[in-house]
Amino acid sequence: MDVFQKCSDYQIHKEVRAAGLYPYYRSVSSPQDPVVTLDGQKVIMLGSNNYLGLTNHPAVKEASQAAIQRYGTGCAGSRLLNGTLDIHGELEERLAAFLNAEAVLTFSTGFQVNLGVLSCLLGRHDVAILDSMDHASIIDGVRLGFGKSVKYRHNDMADLDAKLSRISDDKGKLIVVDGVFSMEGDVANLPEIVKLKNQAGSRLFVDDAHSVGVFGSHGRGIAEHFGLEHEVDLVMGTFSKSLATVGGYIAAPTEVIDYLKHHSRSGIFSAAMPPSAAAAALKALDIIEAEPERRKHLWETTDYMKRELQGLGFDTGTSESPVIPLMIGDDLTAFSMAKRLEEEGVFANPVVSPAVPPGHSMIRTSYMATHNREHLDAALSAVSKIGRELNII
Repeated sequence: MDVFQKCSDYQIHKEVRAAGLYPYYRSVSSPQDPVVTLDGQKVIMLGSNNYLGLTNHPAVKEASQAAIQRYGTGCAGSRLLNGTLDIHGELEERLAAFLNAEAVLTFSTGFQVNLGVLSCLLGRHDVAILDSMDHASIIDGVRLGFGKSVKYRHNDMADLDAKLSRISDDKGKLIVVDGVFSMEGDVANLPEIVKLKNQAGSRLFVDDAHSVGVFGSHGRGIAEHFGLEHEVDLVMGTFSKSLATVGGYIAAPTEVIDYLKHHSRSGIFSAAMPPSAAAAALKALDIIEAEPERRKHLWETTDYMKRELQGLGFDTGTSESPVIPLMIGDDLTAFSMAKRLEEEGVFANPVVSPAVPPGHSMIRTSYMATHNREHLDAALSAVSKIGRELNII
């Protein structure tokens, strides 16, 4: 058996390319604005996680450029050794204050946060309890640890209760859940999860990648949204969505952060996030606090699009966030719709198995505070046209 055999056997991408429907690795040659340039064509962007529209904000870019002038383009080492800059400490202190957390540790990517934190904390006598639709980085982080894992049906609190009840009290328990599920756009039932967590004597880890900047009266995420910040033990977030750059962080009690600093392999053995990214995240935090109207406009846009899409006859699932899926079902139809939308001037993302269960493909749309009504109505016109053309509505 050749280790490359699986590569030869993989044919789906070739079939989709041959049909002229391949929708991935599309090359954008402009900023992540409401309108982007794709192969020389201007298209309305409905596929970005730039929720607050800050990745091309002049102040964010100026802060990033100033950091390059001061520190250079990289750190040339890990945080543990030579790669910690004063701006990393400034960002961690700023995040801790913003999140009302004891302490924060940053990582080079959001994926590395989940990989490093979960594999580090889950020992041989621990059990991770996961929502079946948790992000891939959570699954991989748990797999790398020495603990065991169980999954409960998506957002099914009765099943979570049943799974928790089967774990003996001599095991350490950690419930790990997305605050907002990145494909479906629905929200974790945090009030019930907290209730069950306390009954079972478990800890709770919330992945707030798609929540920070979007949910809560101050943009602190899903726990603030539900008034349960004091009940969540670990909060993970990324800088690649609302915070306009790249990187990630974990907010936790100080003793947990100190342990992670010396044991989390994805942090210890990776180069530190570049200073330009740290500066961009700091400035994005300033704007989030100073301009709450961005979040207000994002929610007005979200409510408008959800209402209009449902009015056209689309099934938007159980979305409660600026991620609004159009449920399709068949993978080929999802690929066809994405291609036709692009031809009509709209960029949207097809999501097929294994990212979702077989037969549950979707077009994932997502919205930004910088979308205006002209962008939205033009996109709705195209979505309506293609939805009818493909007999989806």
